[in-house]
Amino acid sequence: MNELLKVATNELGVTEISGSVHSERILKYAEDIGLSWINDDETPWCSIFMNWVALKAGVEQSQSAAARSWLNVGFSVQNPEPGDIVVYWRGNPSSHQGHVGIFLGFSSDHERIYTLGGNQGDSVSISAYPRERLLDFRRLTSTDDVVLQDKVLKRGDRGQAVVKLQDALKMGGFDVGTSDGIFGPKTEGGVKKLQSTDFDLEITGVFDRATREYLLELLNA
Repeated sequence: MNELLKVATNELGVTEISGSVHSERILKYAEDIGLSWINDDETPWCSIFMNWVALKAGVEQSQSAAARSWLNVGFSVQNPEPGDIVVYWRGNPSSHQGHVGIFLGFSSDHERIYTLGGNQGDSVSISAYPRERLLDFRRLTSTDDVVLQDKVLKRGDRGQAVVKLQDALKMGGFDVGTSDGIFGPKTEGGVKKLQSTDFDLEITGVFDRATREYLLELLNA
């Protein structure tokens, strides 16, 4: 999710313009994602911004101006990482209202969630939201086919190839913790869980060619 954070961070400071004049940048977000009917910066635009960021980062989009539409995009995660999507309720938990942004981290007491998003104080900014308003954390997947190096990886390996493997395993629903580029016990455990879902694979924890081909089949189906 580094690309998602990079795109969003570059927009920090974009702000609504009060009165009859509207921010051309915010209107551009809407136009780029196909919501050209939005012609003012007073329409709630957190989801518009999130869709624009996702488009530029090459990951899934909700294609809706509704914040809660993101509850149907990607997959739910229990242990979020910076760059995951966070969806909040607004008004009350069962209402149609909400807010969406990018998860950055928790406060020291884990009661507040730091979020980078649009329409936060009428701008693209970083804000802290009460954890009690959380609906879900979501992880988005690439809109392009996943590509992995033709390389055997095992415990003790390090590098960008391991990062890509860790990202791919999480996209497949196998929790391996942070994508830190270190093939440690969590990554090995994730590979074993993956292998256990196919009777033809030996459960070794080694990411060999057969395991790689199986993972790519799952992700690119």
